[in-house]
Amino acid sequence: MLKNQMILGLAVAGLTLVGITAADVDMTKVPPASTRTDVTFDKDIKPMFEKTCFKCHGAEKQKGKLRVDSLAAIKKGGENGEVFVVGKSGTSSLVHSISGAVEEIMPPDGKGDPLSKQQIGLVRAWIDSGAK
Repeated sequence: MLKNQMILGLAVAGLTLVGITAADVDMTKVPPASTRTDVTFDKDIKPMFEKTCFKCHGAEKQKGKLRVDSLAAIKKGGENGEVFVVGKSGTSSLVHSISGAVEEIMPPDGKGDPLSKQQIGLVRAWIDSGAK
């Protein structure tokens, strides 16, 4: 339980989510993982994030010291640690934030178009299948 609380407490996009518990996450807002098995960062995830996330988490700017413009950078996480654990998308602070399952939704209002349920499902499938 403590491990899950720590994972949920990770910050995404520089927002301090420390102290968030499983009860603070509305899992009804988290779409299921896609059934695709061939999801890769370069082919599927990076193009989505480029349109929505790079403005605040790319080469020029890194809110919360989080970059999502390369596989190595997103795996590294931000100033508050990892944003996902490989194989466990359901406990991922990244997934919780992009799906609106926590109060601090990404991207914030007016900062880009939110990802669709299908896109979030791909992010989940990517994490669950090894985040390659």
